Amino acid sequence: MRKPSTATGLVRRLGPLDAAAVVISNVIGGGIFFVPVIVAQLVPNPAAILGVWLIGGALAFAGAMAYAELAAVRPQAGGEYVYLRDAFGPLAAFLTGWTSFIAGFSGAIAASAVALSEYVGRFLPGANGSRPAVAIAAIVALTLIHVRGLGPGRVVQNVLAGVKVTAIVLIVALGFSIGHGSVANLAAGGSVAPVPWLLALVPVMFSYSGWNAAAYVAEEVRDPGRNVPLALALGTAAVIVLYVALNALYIVALPAPAIAALGDGRLMDTVAERLFGFAAGDLLALFTIVSLAASISAMTLAGPRVYFAMARDGIFVRAAGRVHPRFHTPAAAIVAQAVWSSVLVLSGTLSELVTYTGFAVVLFSAIAVCALFVLRRRDGDIARPFSAIGYPWAPAIFVGASAVMVVNAFWRAPGTTMIGLALIAAGVPVYYVFRRAPRV
Repeated sequence: MRKPSTATGLVRRLGPLDAAAVVISNVIGGGIFFVPVIVAQLVPNPAAILGVWLIGGALAFAGAMAYAELAAVRPQAGGEYVYLRDAFGPLAAFLTGWTSFIAGFSGAIAASAVALSEYVGRFLPGANGSRPAVAIAAIVALTLIHVRGLGPGRVVQNVLAGVKVTAIVLIVALGFSIGHGSVANLAAGGSVAPVPWLLALVPVMFSYSGWNAAAYVAEEVRDPGRNVPLALALGTAAVIVLYVALNALYIVALPAPAIAALGDGRLMDTVAERLFGFAAGDLLALFTIVSLAASISAMTLAGPRVYFAMARDGIFVRAAGRVHPRFHTPAAAIVAQAVWSSVLVLSGTLSELVTYTGFAVVLFSAIAVCALFVLRRRDGDIARPFSAIGYPWAPAIFVGASAVMVVNAFWRAPGTTMIGLALIAAGVPVYYVFRRAPRV
């Protein structure tokens, strides 16, 4: 097992709540505001809808606990890059980092920034004509904060995550207590066949993606053997509760068939109007801006740690592996991600790129959980500060469910998925270019 250099300059300043805030902000993005419509179209039954979100949460928690053991044993920056490197070799590890850079983190940051600019236009109509500029400004602002260190970055991240969670809790509490909905909607009957139920699990799992975020910053977490597993457990469990509560509120506001009939982007507006009246629209827009900003901030914190780890191993741009002498952050890696995200905002190909590589999020997290089995067998005598809950069955079920989702992606959209696979494979020659480049 490789150990990080003692001269990297990264500082362990994050506690379990800081890392849990990164998990919550990474997971709760735009998905919870449109995926429930897709789920309701596949399983228009309240019990089945809530069941899908609970099962999806259980799978995410199983994956998080597998990552928790891996991170506790290997408390290094980079998350699954480190686990794939040690279990399957540097090429497999590079491909997950390559995908994270070209689309996984950078594409998600760009998409969130574009969405944020659209909501900003609601309050500043003059910004509607310059949405790319607003999106890039948001990326630059959060990049500058995180370049300046874990001190200001942690404060901003925790405040944004705290506001996001508080807002969701208030929306749910007020919706159930004074909202003009009907709890009777939750008791509506009907049966659901197994195939639609399994299909509904696919978008739900995409909505839960990001549960592994604390693992990326493990090298900057105090007492990582204890605090990284705690952060992954707290963050993932909090998301499960919030997601199930929000979906229950959606059903109270609108019967499941009515949710299924909604158009794109109409879910939260319609629910708010039904529960609280038209006046809630602006407050909801403000909440969405904060939610998206928190997601961008969390990804700006987590993603560059992958490229930093790659560069430290000599398979990425060397500058990305350096730590700022004053701020103790992988500043060059953070800036590189911001630059590429901004290019994606301007390119006009953002949605296509994210669509092409969306299945890779599930694919690489499943491979990382597989690494747990490989490394346990190979390194059985290593001390484990934390052991994955439910091993071997829970991680095996996670891997099996992920495999079904990847196969489903190839079956339902073979052309799109093959293009995504080609984008991932394009990293192979890039890997060998970096491998052969002289190290200084």
